[in-house]
Amino acid sequence: MSDETADSEGMSPALASEWFESRWGREDQRGNGNLMAPQKVLEAVGLIKTGEIVSLGMPYDARMPLAPGRAYALRMPGGPTGGPYGGKSKTIWNDEFIATEIGQIGTQMDALGHLGCMCGARGDKTKMLFYNGNRLSDMWSPYGLKKLGIENAPPFFTRGVLFDVQGLKGRVLDVGEEIRLADLKACLKRQGLAEDIIRPGDAAFVRTGHGTRWYTETKTFYDGAPGIGLGCARWFSSLEVCIVGADNFAVEVVPPVDPEVFHPCHQHLIMEHGIHLQEGMTFEGLIEREAWVFAYVFAPLPIVGATGSPGNPIAVL
Repeated sequence: MSDETADSEGMSPALASEWFESRWGREDQRGNGNLMAPQKVLEAVGLIKTGEIVSLGMPYDARMPLAPGRAYALRMPGGPTGGPYGGKSKTIWNDEFIATEIGQIGTQMDALGHLGCMCGARGDKTKMLFYNGNRLSDMWSPYGLKKLGIENAPPFFTRGVLFDVQGLKGRVLDVGEEIRLADLKACLKRQGLAEDIIRPGDAAFVRTGHGTRWYTETKTFYDGAPGIGLGCARWFSSLEVCIVGADNFAVEVVPPVDPEVFHPCHQHLIMEHGIHLQEGMTFEGLIEREAWVFAYVFAPLPIVGATGSPGNPIAVL
């Protein structure tokens, strides 16, 4: 066993035995983002019929839910911030200062360096492993990740497929309610889609209804959520998607089905397959239009060393 691998007793049940060997090669930092080839763009463009743009992101403001320990504050230094400049134009301007965990609040995409596994003795950073077997001891710095930062993710322009589980159930799913593979397949049947609708490089999205609690249950939003289980994650990875997203805060169900296995879908999708997760989304515009398959666009901010990116993903119909 090489020094990049996990100790056998430290292996997570969410990971295959050879999870640390990426299909894209030992130096890869992009994961299934490598599937974002020009052909995927052309496939997505072929879905555009009306040119209508639908936002899939939530606004960033002080009212949004925040995970415990995280913060968001926007301040404007002066009013106006600068000026006047120009004797005749007397030009002035406003600026803002934002202090926050910018990649891990609101609608955001996880970088491949966001989540890993302590696969050896507690405190041994050479056995705290991330995607492609990268060790925390090699990639962490107080000024950002030296590997697997969000700057390595490509701009995404691909086919998106929505699984409306809330619509299938006819209700907002309960906190801690696991979405099973049978539910996803039932969604496809209800939405008139074939089971082979997803192609390699596509993005898959799941509507749980938890997003409706964004402003109404802000203080308890992060206490738990409905979401996919490991069976769904394994299905998505077998279909070679490049993104899995949801209208909750973790994509997967919280609390976990097994309390001893925390965020197994994160580990399986991010660590083993290099699949980016997009959290805190909204799908209500797509639901109104019954738009189940669409062109999906998101360009992560290339913040060097960041664990994720904010932004406003869109669907083009």
